[in-house]
Amino acid sequence: MSISNYTHTAAERFMRYVQVDTQSDPTSESQPSTEKQKDLSRILVQELKAIGVQDAELDEYGYVYATIPATTDKNVPVLCYCSHVDTAPDCSGAGVKPILHKNYDGKDIVLPDDPTVVITTKEHPYLAERIGDDIITASGTTLLGADDKAGVAIIMDLAAYLVQHPEIKHGAIRILFTPDEEVGRGVAKVDMKKLGASYGYTLDGGERAHLEGETFSADGVTVVFNGVSAHPGYAKGKMVSAIKAASAFVSKLPRHEWCPEATEGMEGFVHPVSIEGVLEQAKVQFIVRDFDTAKLAQHEERLRSLVDETVREFPGITTVFMVKEQYRNMKEVLDNQPQVMDYAEEAYTRAGMQAKRMSIRGGTDGSRLSFMGLPCPNLFTGEMGIHSKQEYVSVQDMEKAVEMLVHLAQIWEENA
Repeated sequence: MSISNYTHTAAERFMRYVQVDTQSDPTSESQPSTEKQKDLSRILVQELKAIGVQDAELDEYGYVYATIPATTDKNVPVLCYCSHVDTAPDCSGAGVKPILHKNYDGKDIVLPDDPTVVITTKEHPYLAERIGDDIITASGTTLLGADDKAGVAIIMDLAAYLVQHPEIKHGAIRILFTPDEEVGRGVAKVDMKKLGASYGYTLDGGERAHLEGETFSADGVTVVFNGVSAHPGYAKGKMVSAIKAASAFVSKLPRHEWCPEATEGMEGFVHPVSIEGVLEQAKVQFIVRDFDTAKLAQHEERLRSLVDETVREFPGITTVFMVKEQYRNMKEVLDNQPQVMDYAEEAYTRAGMQAKRMSIRGGTDGSRLSFMGLPCPNLFTGEMGIHSKQEYVSVQDMEKAVEMLVHLAQIWEENA
């Protein structure tokens, strides 16, 4: 089946959605972390209802739930297609001006609002594969928001297509749009009973044909150094600086291994993400990542040994070492449900692609959803150069993802 005669709406929707500022805030404790994320979510609910998805709703936590009704009498497992509405705190998402570069010719793309921002095929090799496509970028002063409004637009376009084509046989499809994925709380308040799905797919991947069924396992570590305060004029033999102890500790971290800047592939790492403090107390926060969950404890023990070494160098310093689980490798769940990946691979094939099974050096909403009872790999959207002013997306990649999702829904129905 081909949907080549369908007039896609993904690009038009995407270019509207990115103009809504939905940046999340890692320092906020509210849910969602920023109320402005709901500005886009309300638009999505209105558009879903206009499409004909009548049960679309936005809850107090910023989640959009909706159902594309089944068109078959078979007992098909309920699928969930999921994307997140927020954009990363790393780069401004306010005042995004999307630009459509039709029939991209392979030359450098100079962004007009800041000509120093140039998107090149040298820095972005995948862009060379998209020569002839229509490429969307921002204007040079903001990120674009393809992560993950490309996924949102793809799902919305899919919903429009399936409602218009009830002859296509598929089971019920639940749509879930989440806030706060970029700050690690994307599914913290999801009502799994309300969602009511058996299997899921996040639309939050990059290159066309990439199929991601493995993520890092992740912990957060906080190390607190407690010092001893004294008046600096009379501090000899009394003062113990938590700032100096924390600094000495950080300086012990390897620079050429065990860190993000020196690892790749299936290698894990330990990464300090913040340091703050005063004389009496200083705090260092880390993220700990590995594909092998058991290795997290090994990384943390090595980190703890550096803390102990530091304490010996600073008599009077006391420490607190705290570990918090963040997410786990979805592969541990998906290996027990191989059809979830296999059906996706078949959908790629029917859409004219050879699937490339990949591992993500990061996590997705699907990581947590998988361990919440919803096995949930990650599918491509075309989003590239994410979290930066050089972000871009191919219109044809988004449209190919829509076609693939149609096939995916059919495959689940055929195998029911």
